Amino acid sequence: MSELNLHPNAAKSLKQWHHMISTGNLKALPELLDPQAVFRSPMAHTPYPGANVVAMILATVFDVFESFEYHRELATADGLNVVLEFSATVSGKELKGIDMIRFNEEGKIVEFEVMVRPLSGLQALGAEMGQRLGAYLAASKA
Repeated sequence: MSELNLHPNAAKSLKQWHHMISTGNLKALPELLDPQAVFRSPMAHTPYPGANVVAMILATVFDVFESFEYHRELATADGLNVVLEFSATVSGKELKGIDMIRFNEEGKIVEFEVMVRPLSGLQALGAEMGQRLGAYLAASKA
């Protein structure tokens, strides 16, 4: 991936994120998250709050995705937001999506939003995530 014009702390965190994805080891993910981080799901209307919940969702999604690969990166002028285009397969359904990640000036992830297409891929993802995390996520919003 080419170098983006990111805030130095955001750049460091993004590099660590890519390293975790490439090695398949997300154990250090909680270190990258602000305690008040939120996850915005392509399946839910309201965000899932809290670093522990965000870490659980992202780790589970990483397990659900097959053949996951990032393709392009874009950044905002302030250097605190990135958009990462990806492709993956879930239950035999191909999908494309974007991760929109907002960092604070300390380089912690404060918001992680995912958008996915086509509908068949989103439905496969939603079904798999629901099986794995449905009760946990419902409890996290209560």
